[in-house]
Amino acid sequence: MKPSRHPYLDHATPIAFAHRGGAADGVENTAAAFRRAAAAGYRYFETDVHTTADGRLVAFHDPTLDRVTDATGRISALPWSEVRRARVGGTEPLPLFEELLEEFPEARWNVDVKAEPALEPLLELIRRTGAWDRICVGSFSEARVARAHRLAGPRLATSYGVRGVLGLRLRSYGIPAALRSGAVCAQVPERQGGIPVVDARFVRTAHALGLQVHVWTVNEPGRMAALLDLGVDGIMTDHIETLRTVLSERGAWA
Repeated sequence: MKPSRHPYLDHATPIAFAHRGGAADGVENTAAAFRRAAAAGYRYFETDVHTTADGRLVAFHDPTLDRVTDATGRISALPWSEVRRARVGGTEPLPLFEELLEEFPEARWNVDVKAEPALEPLLELIRRTGAWDRICVGSFSEARVARAHRLAGPRLATSYGVRGVLGLRLRSYGIPAALRSGAVCAQVPERQGGIPVVDARFVRTAHALGLQVHVWTVNEPGRMAALLDLGVDGIMTDHIETLRTVLSERGAWA
């Protein structure tokens, strides 16, 4: 039996996701990046979360501040009072995820839970704010997203982790494989280690199971067009103007 469509996916496809708000401009996962994406017409944002040493949920990709900010250190080892002083690209502060939910009340968020300690604070935030229809929880760890679904139940949209994607890929070749129930989408790279992940067979199999296929991170217009021709349901990009142009030219910019 196919799962019913989760309210998170109640949007015309293909869905355009601003990956980290549109990471191409160098201020990824900041309020400034998400404001720019919202002004460009994006309504689906992708972000990542970590927790500070004192349990604050920060929208940030890396476990450390070193790569994209003017500060250093592991976020999990630092209190929010220190993390909040870091500046992405030397200019933009790191936002708390709760602040982003409040600032962009119409946006829907794909949230990659980067570490286990961030999971329960995220679920508690969703409960407290009633944001069940606005968030899809993902992770490379199938165990982590399975735990999220187990703790929150069907109100929470989740995607497959690596193990789930592998199971779906095997099924697309006619090989029996177990799949976790409750996922609403498969969020996948176009290729992994030079091996294709997304092809027509994969998309057909996912759709037959009632699952959407969202592909990351696609920045070249030719690849965007090829994936759209395959029938994927969403594309995540760093280059938000490029994806908007490609979709607009196809009459598919919602």
